[in-house]
Amino acid sequence: MSLPRLVILLSVVCFAAAEIRFSEIRSDSRPIIPFDEFGFTHLGQLEVNVTHLAFPEAPGASELSKVGFFLCTRDAWIHVLQQIEDAEINCVLGSDAVQRVFTLDQLPSPTASAFDYLYTETNADQYTLVFANCVPQLKVSMDVRSAMYNLEGSGSDRRDYLSAGKTVLPRVYFLLSMVYFALGFTWISVLYKKRATVFRIHFFMLAVVFLKALNLLCEAEDKSYIKRTGSAHGWDVLFYIFSFLKGITLFTLIVLIGTGWSFLKPFLQDKEKKVLMIVIPLQVVANIAQVVIDETGPFGQDWVTWKQVFLLVDVVCCCAVLFPIVWSIKNLREAARTDGKAAVNLMKLTLFRQYYIVVICYIYFTRVVVYALETITSYRYLWTSVVAGELATLAFYVFTGYKFKPEAHNPYFVVDDDEEEAAAERLKLEDEFEL
Repeated sequence: MSLPRLVILLSVVCFAAAEIRFSEIRSDSRPIIPFDEFGFTHLGQLEVNVTHLAFPEAPGASELSKVGFFLCTRDAWIHVLQQIEDAEINCVLGSDAVQRVFTLDQLPSPTASAFDYLYTETNADQYTLVFANCVPQLKVSMDVRSAMYNLEGSGSDRRDYLSAGKTVLPRVYFLLSMVYFALGFTWISVLYKKRATVFRIHFFMLAVVFLKALNLLCEAEDKSYIKRTGSAHGWDVLFYIFSFLKGITLFTLIVLIGTGWSFLKPFLQDKEKKVLMIVIPLQVVANIAQVVIDETGPFGQDWVTWKQVFLLVDVVCCCAVLFPIVWSIKNLREAARTDGKAAVNLMKLTLFRQYYIVVICYIYFTRVVVYALETITSYRYLWTSVVAGELATLAFYVFTGYKFKPEAHNPYFVVDDDEEEAAAERLKLEDEFEL
């Protein structure tokens, strides 16, 4: 395995969930197998339970010291890679930058097929649990149960299975779910008061808001159970279901608003239908990839591939939803010059331009800025990147609802002659500027 691939592999481990993990390794000869990453406090503990340990050919006693588990911070890992590149060491376990947890030479006998080990971590930091195999061509098979947690106080036996920087997430997700439920009921009130001018798209917006609220509520319960017990107890299934529905409906909503469906026209053109036919299946693939990423963990040989698939599909979806908005802007500009309703179409054009910019900002912030925050923020404050992303999403929902809310006296359709002349003049100036 090349050094660049090892760097990439360890750099993406931070997305793995911190909980009790059951891993099956079968005839695996990889020199490095990463498990989960976890933020320890000064009262951190790691439990490693290995069963069905087997090798096709039993290694020698001297080779057993080159196979085992260790903990490593991200900064230490960069130092280890440099040591290997400079030929200072020929095995990761020989570096003084890592904390060896258990090597197979500590087995009670070379033929032992199981062991349990409890490791206490008193140096607070973000660590990755890694299995190293420095014996060339040695294939390892084993079942691993790993559990990383922090004790909630000195002398306490209460465990917190969430990483130090994510332990507040259950409360964060619950509060945000309440905000979205409040937003949903507010939207119901708006629809009732303006029911004479309500379009189908407004009911679709309501569904998107409530699916987001249910998604956050299930995520709050999911994280709460993991925090206390190390297992989601089935809440992860509900979370995946609502996450899937929320993702599909949100991207569909952006496409429908971009086309002007329902409140500008009652139908979709063929090219707009094709965008939906692309976005919806891609969202299905993205959600499948997300489930595989969360449930298998980085020890899986295809984990990095699934991670790349998820990122690629997400980027394609984000780009695809922009096309209908661009088409609407183009159509409205052409209509403003031909149908004699310059002011009406100019106001619609301005709205779609604003929405186009906001969609780009939303995508950029939630995909790039949030990731950057997660990368540069101390492990103790990883929850801040989650809050930043969720607040950006909430702002996007509020903006969309405010700009496209039903209006009893829609300004698009009540324009006097002075406004019409002013809009026509503005369009003329814009055309001259473009030329």
